[in-house]
Amino acid sequence: MNSFSILVIDDENSQLQSLKTFLSKRDYKIFTASDGESGFKIVQENLIDIVLTDFKMPGWDGHTVLKNIKALNPEIDVVVMTAFGTIENAVNLMKDGAFDYLTKPIDLDELENILNKIKERKHLISENKLLREQLQDKFRFEAIVSRSKVMETVLSTASRVAQTKSTALIRGESGTGKELIAKAIHFASPRKDKPFITVNVASLSDNLLESELFGHEKGSFTGAINQRVGRFEEANGGTIFIDEVGEIPLPIQVKLLRAIQFGEVQKIGSNSTFRTDVRIIAATHRNLEEMIKQNEFREDLYYRLNVVTINLPPLRQRKDDIPILIDHFIAKYSAVMEKPIKGISKEALDQLLKHEFPGNIRELENMIERAIVLSRDEFIKKDDLPLSIADKSGNRAFDPYSLEDNYEAKMKLFEKAMISEALNRTNGNKSAAARLLGITERHLRSRLERLD
Repeated sequence: MNSFSILVIDDENSQLQSLKTFLSKRDYKIFTASDGESGFKIVQENLIDIVLTDFKMPGWDGHTVLKNIKALNPEIDVVVMTAFGTIENAVNLMKDGAFDYLTKPIDLDELENILNKIKERKHLISENKLLREQLQDKFRFEAIVSRSKVMETVLSTASRVAQTKSTALIRGESGTGKELIAKAIHFASPRKDKPFITVNVASLSDNLLESELFGHEKGSFTGAINQRVGRFEEANGGTIFIDEVGEIPLPIQVKLLRAIQFGEVQKIGSNSTFRTDVRIIAATHRNLEEMIKQNEFREDLYYRLNVVTINLPPLRQRKDDIPILIDHFIAKYSAVMEKPIKGISKEALDQLLKHEFPGNIRELENMIERAIVLSRDEFIKKDDLPLSIADKSGNRAFDPYSLEDNYEAKMKLFEKAMISEALNRTNGNKSAAARLLGITERHLRSRLERLD
């Protein structure tokens, strides 16, 4: 059965009965009324999805019915039927919230088409609402996995920022979860039902970045074959998250400053501006203060963005959170991969707790995902973890996320760790270790001598 209910309002009884017969055969629940005021009373007392109302009637006309129903419940879709259809009437009806209008005599195929569009729209709205609720649940502050005092302070600040319109600057190393905090702020704010739009500056060239942020007109530059809506326009009423804001070139910083100061955006190739209501959350891992001294970042833009600063600590400064993050990622990826992983061994946990995690939470998540792929047991073992976590001497081993050491030093360290592991597994037997590594014993002896 179709769950939609339709109210038909028409002072012409033959038209009323004809529509009732037609719609009843399509499994709609039908209500009828012969005038606007009676119809409005039905809407007040019953759950109505769609109203089909005549335009010219004694008492309330269709326009009055439309206005009163929309004032009562904006979710009800109203279609106005009229034998006196004019462009002016149609424009006014649509301005006041009518979904569409039909001219008499009613084309039943056209009516059915309009009703199908309304149903599709309502289903889409329902799905979007469910998705928003799921997102709000996923990105609420309570869902952020932490128990350390330093993160309690971060989340307390972020929750207070969420209730304001102020711009916020989230600072922290790569992989610390800056976008997660930005989403939590958005979904805890009065803008939660509006768009959350992300722009990753580092992934875009200068030309593409300006177009991405502000949009462009057709033909404004080579390759601009169509008009483009910018992210500021898409985010209108909601939040725009600008990741790696420190990478924005100076000329585009000027336009961003204007958008923040005056709420005005100008598309590339356009002579006019349009207003937009957007809450800005920016993020960076760079030292903006040093960039200002080097004339690489505008000081006035810095102060506009830096109304409230949220400093996200690196994972090495919140090690209390590592065990519960591990449990969270084990639950997540064991479900995805349908593997019955129950937890992590003490040895593996100890090794992870001793690791510095230069890649932060992103690095930990990747390690757990990899470990679940490789694990043959119900618990993640030490051997399931990457060799890069620690060498046998306990010193920091090869770390692809840190660029503090030069390439040759890193490769030498990694090679030593590989050879050491192979020799350990073969109890020092060089021939067996060479076979394990896929090289000749002569090659292995040469590398041992060179690596000292």
